[in-house]
Amino acid sequence: MRLKNKSALITGGTSGIGLATAKLFIAEGAQVAVTGRDEAVFERVKAELGENALVLKGDVRSIKDMRAISAKVKEKFGGLDVVFANAGWAFPTALNDINDELYDEIMDINVKGVVFTLQAVLADLREGASVILNTSFVDQTGKHGISLTAAAKAAVRSLARSWSYEFLDRKIRFNAIAPGAMDTPLISKWGLSDEVVRERKQAMAKTIPVGYMGKAEDIAYAALYLASDESSYVIGTEIIVDGGASQL
Repeated sequence: MRLKNKSALITGGTSGIGLATAKLFIAEGAQVAVTGRDEAVFERVKAELGENALVLKGDVRSIKDMRAISAKVKEKFGGLDVVFANAGWAFPTALNDINDELYDEIMDINVKGVVFTLQAVLADLREGASVILNTSFVDQTGKHGISLTAAAKAAVRSLARSWSYEFLDRKIRFNAIAPGAMDTPLISKWGLSDEVVRERKQAMAKTIPVGYMGKAEDIAYAALYLASDESSYVIGTEIIVDGGASQL
């Protein structure tokens, strides 16, 4: 029970990495609130997480939504020990294909969403709280056709450093997790056929030194470490979980 008596908020927690992390945190003793935008999945998520979990609707790009979520979490938990700013979006595109809509979507979800999440919950973070930001292995590389997502995630990586220094007086730790190519529902949301999705995943797996894509649980275990007191001396860093893709 590495998170016994701790309370946590996970944005983008109704599927993929966020949901896997919520399940693990609960198994380790935490009270957990998750956010999402698709109410159609809320009942299933509630059933999977148990009656004590909070499943809240909200868009991380809206400071109004995030403040409303913060108020509900404070009412239920009293304060927060862990925040996993996990909600994000990635979409591959060449430079010449980037338009206003795609630029705003990538930057707003990944960067504005992290900023607004932290603004909303900052007053409720207990001394010594752990904040985990979701970045990506592409902020370490120069992969073709993913420059906009890489730039957004690099900005989030920078926030982990800056905020670590800014909140030293409250002993709040900010760290990041950089997932590699993960076998999660994200790729299925790109509007591709099932066959193309399978082909994309197979192609991705071949580029990874270990030979396969990661699972949501791989990131959840890294988040558990950063959320727990075991990482009390870890601050401002980025843990890369990518099967060696950015390092080898």
